[in-house]
Amino acid sequence: MRIISIKMMAIAVFAVLFNKAAMKLSLSLTAIVSACVLALSAGSSVASNLAPAAETAPAPAVAADVSQLGEIIDLRSGQRVTAEQLLDHLAAAPRVIVGEQHDQLSHHHIEQWLLQQLQGRRPQGSVLLEMLNPDQQAKVDQAKSWLKDHPQAMPDQLAQQLAWQASWKWDQYGELVTEVMRAPYPVWSANLDRSEIRQMFVDKPAVQGKFSDLANDGQVQNRLKEIIRAMHDNQIDEPRLAAMLAIQQQRDRRMAERLLAAPVPALLIAGAYHAHQDLGVPLHVRDLTGGAAPLVLVLARQGAVVSRAQADLVWFTPTTNQ
Repeated sequence: MRIISIKMMAIAVFAVLFNKAAMKLSLSLTAIVSACVLALSAGSSVASNLAPAAETAPAPAVAADVSQLGEIIDLRSGQRVTAEQLLDHLAAAPRVIVGEQHDQLSHHHIEQWLLQQLQGRRPQGSVLLEMLNPDQQAKVDQAKSWLKDHPQAMPDQLAQQLAWQASWKWDQYGELVTEVMRAPYPVWSANLDRSEIRQMFVDKPAVQGKFSDLANDGQVQNRLKEIIRAMHDNQIDEPRLAAMLAIQQQRDRRMAERLLAAPVPALLIAGAYHAHQDLGVPLHVRDLTGGAAPLVLVLARQGAVVSRAQADLVWFTPTTNQ
């Protein structure tokens, strides 16, 4: 199956990165941490009975095409819904998390389309991106103003203005980022800085929270450890595992803090594991507020499986070569 093969390729790549770093110390700490943590967001497939059979289709050319792409299921009821019905749900929520698979261009087209449509229904308060670090926030704010004076600016010029990170491929994210940067609402960073990650790798700071771990008898952290081990083909020592776990949960906590602070209605775009209600940002939102979690929409390739425990809604998209 294509999903399995892609995951196995990802696991192999990250295992090689780890082994080379351990034996030769030829990779920087930041590179190791970034690669391994990014792997957690790459794709999710946790069991559900609602996943349709896999199929292959070309990626949509423009965001306007996506309303008829794949199928959408409301996991709360088990019913299929239309794109318009999905918009009704999203527009009514003060905070939304959209979980993506980073290497699926169709997911970025869907996100772009959703933001276009939601802005038409009610003013969007803010958009937050996992792909932006705090040290880019000033550049984001400046680029917003710069675009007003340079309406004909090319996407590559915008990437330079933002100091866009090469690890987030611009050919995947360029259209989406250009969309939100030209929109009237603020765009916020939602990630950690690399300097913070380096320090966390050393300090391994634990996240304190009822829902993010204590209420689940350690199940959240144990599950995250299993995922990290799998991404490293079980070739990871305990100190490094503890560091990776701390970084992943600290990233979730940062995203939750930023989402709660952002003007509403707020929408966070992040990797699927960050979005999952049983592992990621929603648990940290509950830790911080004691209230309900944000509405979660997961974008997943057809053939993947997503459970009610993970999301409120899922949009299955055809498998592409993007």
